[in-house]
Amino acid sequence: MQTVKGCGNWHLVDEALTKGKGLIFLTPHLGCFEITSIYYASHHPITVLFRPPKKSWLAPLIDSGRVKGQVKLAPANAQGVRALMQALKRGEAIGILPDQIPAAGEGEWADFFGKPAYTMTLAGKLAEKTGATVIMAFGERLTDGQGYRIHLTKVESIATAGLLNQAIEQQIKQKPEQYLWRYNRYKTRRHAMQKNDAP
Repeated sequence: MQTVKGCGNWHLVDEALTKGKGLIFLTPHLGCFEITSIYYASHHPITVLFRPPKKSWLAPLIDSGRVKGQVKLAPANAQGVRALMQALKRGEAIGILPDQIPAAGEGEWADFFGKPAYTMTLAGKLAEKTGATVIMAFGERLTDGQGYRIHLTKVESIATAGLLNQAIEQQIKQKPEQYLWRYNRYKTRRHAMQKNDAP
């Protein structure tokens, strides 16, 4: 891809593929998070979890932007989670936005930059069940429209929501000005949690 000017630590991908247990790419809303899956899909297949738009007429537009190369989309529901598991069992990669607000019963409260945020547990559960390698991926936006540089960082453990948030924080600290702060990590969607889930 001509727009991608480099990818650091690609050897992590080669090592993970050799193990045959799959890869879990965690890509927060940092920089151009869409470019990471498209770049990877120019080399290998990847199944990416996404939340279908509320307005159905937007779906074809979203698909045209995201489904490139060997990208497959998996909706954020039970069917989509099964698709993620199947991809990992095939030794393939999956992509998850780890700072999405999970639905009721699908997250835990954990500190995120010193404040409790309702945090997904799906990624940790998938890693535990499959033994997949976990890699943080960040598509840095270069200045003056020069393109993107992808940074890959292996994460040793996301067994808890706290460890996951720590890994996300480390990514954001690289380029905090490129984090999508409009996405509020400290509130939940309506009906996202039960009353006894409050921190």
